[in-house]
Amino acid sequence: MDASGPLRRSERVTFADGSGHLLAGIVDLPASQPTAMAVFAHCFTCSKDIKATVRIARALASRGFAVLRFDFMGLGDSAGSFADSSFTTNCQDLRQAVQFAAANYLPPSLLVGHSFGGAACLAVAEQIESVRGVATIASPSDTQHLAALLERMNPAIASAGQGEVTIGGRTYTITRRMLDDFRAFNMHDTLQAFSKQVLIFHSPGDETLRFGHALRLLAALTRGSPERVQHHHEAHSLASLISLPGADHLLVNRPADIDYVVAMLATWWQRLHQSY
Repeated sequence: MDASGPLRRSERVTFADGSGHLLAGIVDLPASQPTAMAVFAHCFTCSKDIKATVRIARALASRGFAVLRFDFMGLGDSAGSFADSSFTTNCQDLRQAVQFAAANYLPPSLLVGHSFGGAACLAVAEQIESVRGVATIASPSDTQHLAALLERMNPAIASAGQGEVTIGGRTYTITRRMLDDFRAFNMHDTLQAFSKQVLIFHSPGDETLRFGHALRLLAALTRGSPERVQHHHEAHSLASLISLPGADHLLVNRPADIDYVVAMLATWWQRLHQSY
């Protein structure tokens, strides 16, 4: 256990998403005064209550962070229809979570995103003055790949305007409007204007998102090509990449992977904080 003490308590919260829906969240708090506020964005069709999200948030709380983890619209305990959600609404939800945390706890200085949640964190970070850094876990380098994947899973989405897909044993309605929204976001352009520090975690054996996504994120944030990154030529780097050999996409197979992620994230954050 970190010297900052054990988890003190977890508080259930709700806040508006900007469209009239109530989003559900949990704030994990340390035993002492928080040293920083983080907001955690979960993966596609996941929730604030999946094992990796809970364990990472609570472990960060044990190291002095206050962490708000919440459900995107239509997922978990949040109101609204998942079929009406999109990458745009995810980003809106994340901004509302940041505003809620700032008004009721501390202005968030760290965003943590798992998989598609990491893409949302990268998309909004520049818009939030208090945010100093972003940590992504098994996150994509674009949002178009998910649109293509979902359309392959059910081609009727494109022809009929919507269709059902099964993910993790559960069935979800996916609309063509949602996929069009995924295709409209340009991650490359967003990262070209990026100024925040980023810590990238990714497994070379990720069964859902290939390691190339991590390399492309790193390349965009170092203002260079993947070849330039691999050969360590001079480049202004905003990012660090930590490989997670043997880890699965949801970090459920080996508990030690989450311990490692949290330890490295806390160390990176301390170093980043000392530079300000």
